[in-house]
Amino acid sequence: MTVYAVGDLQGCLEPLKCLLKRVSFEPGKDQLWLVGDLVNRGPQSLETLRFLYAMRDSLVCVLGNHDLHLLAAGRNIERLKKGDTLREILEAPDASELLDWLRQQKLLHYDAQRDIALVHAGIPPQWTLKKALRCAEEVEEALRDDNRFEPFLDGMYGNEPAKWDKELHGVTRLRVITNYFTRMRFCTAEGKLDLKSKEGLDSAPDGYAPWFSHKDRKTKGLNIIFGHWAALEGRCDEPGVYALDTGCVWGNVMTMLNVDTRQRISCDCDEHGNLAASTQSASEAGPSVPASR
Repeated sequence: MTVYAVGDLQGCLEPLKCLLKRVSFEPGKDQLWLVGDLVNRGPQSLETLRFLYAMRDSLVCVLGNHDLHLLAAGRNIERLKKGDTLREILEAPDASELLDWLRQQKLLHYDAQRDIALVHAGIPPQWTLKKALRCAEEVEEALRDDNRFEPFLDGMYGNEPAKWDKELHGVTRLRVITNYFTRMRFCTAEGKLDLKSKEGLDSAPDGYAPWFSHKDRKTKGLNIIFGHWAALEGRCDEPGVYALDTGCVWGNVMTMLNVDTRQRISCDCDEHGNLAASTQSASEAGPSVPASR
């Protein structure tokens, strides 16, 4: 079995198909890891979700902030924002089936054989892998529990608390865990989040740094695959940390990683997240991508 990981799809189906074709992906034989943000902003959110659902037995998926936003809008359509491309999913005849599948997915996946973790945004520097898996499980359990699902979604939005505290409880506790796994870019060494800065590495506020760069990060030595941060353009110099969001939906490229060989393959996208005429390597990625998400 060959395992491939792919960056944020955001409703860009044709570039994903391009990548799968380029690696001769075989469902049932190979496995595809998704870093989250499967939908939204791109031109084919519904088609993308249906395509993934059809091959769900060959997928490992973690949830991103856009996926959680879709689940919340599924309970309250007034949560939709200008620019969202999610209404077509919510109005589809198979919406319930697709959303029920989505809410069963993880926030953090760990492959012990390969010693590699898959997450949408990152793992805060003050947490060990064991701690991160326990915290992810708390949110995953809330998503799958019919009695807790809606209260969690209602309280999920917001930037506070900005830092983990073991004494937190209820939805407040789940919110900070969710923000770490699905929205984090910059934080302090103690895990205090800045959720406003969304540009490149040089845009860190005073006292903050990219989550993966803190020298005392407790997951040092663990291989981590993440997405979410399009402004990095897939570039991360931290050993063992692999950034895969290369901004397809912003007109850049979609990138796939062979998890075992670490080879990267990319397909160009136009400004609407569609497949462009040519393909190129990640090191040849073109123009900078917009930072606003």
